[in-house]
Amino acid sequence: MTLSLLPEGFHDRLPPFADVAARLEARVMEAAFAHGYERIDPPLVEFFEGLAQRLKASRTIDAVRYVDPVSQRTLAIRPDMTAQVGRIAATRMAHHPRPVRLSYAGPVVKLRASELAPEREQRQMGCELIGLDNVAAAKEIVGVAVEALEAAGVADISIDFTLPDLVDVLAAGPFPVAADQIETLKDRLDAKDAGAVATLAPAYLPLIEAAGPFEAAHDRLCAFATGGTLTSRLDGLWAIAQSLKGKVALTLDPTERHGFEYQSWIGFSIFAGGVRGEIGRGGSYTVMHEDGSEEPAIGFSLYADAIVDGGLAPTERRRLFVPVGADPTLAAQMRGEGWVTVAALDDGDTPQAQLCTHALAGNKIVSVRPA
Repeated sequence: MTLSLLPEGFHDRLPPFADVAARLEARVMEAAFAHGYERIDPPLVEFFEGLAQRLKASRTIDAVRYVDPVSQRTLAIRPDMTAQVGRIAATRMAHHPRPVRLSYAGPVVKLRASELAPEREQRQMGCELIGLDNVAAAKEIVGVAVEALEAAGVADISIDFTLPDLVDVLAAGPFPVAADQIETLKDRLDAKDAGAVATLAPAYLPLIEAAGPFEAAHDRLCAFATGGTLTSRLDGLWAIAQSLKGKVALTLDPTERHGFEYQSWIGFSIFAGGVRGEIGRGGSYTVMHEDGSEEPAIGFSLYADAIVDGGLAPTERRRLFVPVGADPTLAAQMRGEGWVTVAALDDGDTPQAQLCTHALAGNKIVSVRPA
């Protein structure tokens, strides 16, 4: 057995990529703080039954569980931080005036991973606005997500909108569907399986075509005869998209379902140039209170690993070698000017050995060729 091996789905992040990830998180959190989102730091582990109640849908299958030797109760390592934010907002911050704006960042661990996303440990960060899920709240949340990513140096951002409760709304109104067929219909619409949709509920076929670049897709969805059932949703979606026009690329897929099982009227996925798959996701949902009541909320989560692995550029290295005997005051001055100083600890140390780009020679800075 090789003692240096790590479990499948886990890995070390080495320099300079660990620094890139830390810088990304810091800039995202700074952008969130500038918009009034105050940071919380929930624990990595909670009692499983409480976490499961707030995770909703099928996401409990992602949770790594074990028996606590102290309490003898089942604990779970969080697979997602959003549920914990909801718990804090509904309990310890229930008295706080609404809406309450919270941000977070930390590791999450999943029981299993997919072939396309093999990492079981990820770094999640994001913002949640608790108490509102109206158009103004949605515009703010999506805008903060874009601004935070731009501040972190992420380029070519695009957002794909969806309407998670679309089929439920239509099935309860103008286009009835048998209750035992709704989930199958959602699945087939998400897969763009026109043949199956035609067999299940042919009235829903236009939804498959209502996907693509935002304005054209929105027009097709507006032309879908629903007797005004979707008017408020489509008007709201248009207003949100207009607030982002010219800043990012926008698309619409009204029946996208994967990952939006617990969202309500709006959901969105975030992508970036050169990155395979999404780098974030968000939307509206509800937070459960202790008395069983539910409160509207909206937020987004970003996945640091996907962004860093997608090629977020490291900061240019400006490492200044400080030889033995150099003036420490001068080195401190250089740090104040943005240099990283690396002090020699013996006479045999060299700039090349310390991966330095420059060296201090007396009172001057000289460029150093790499070894």
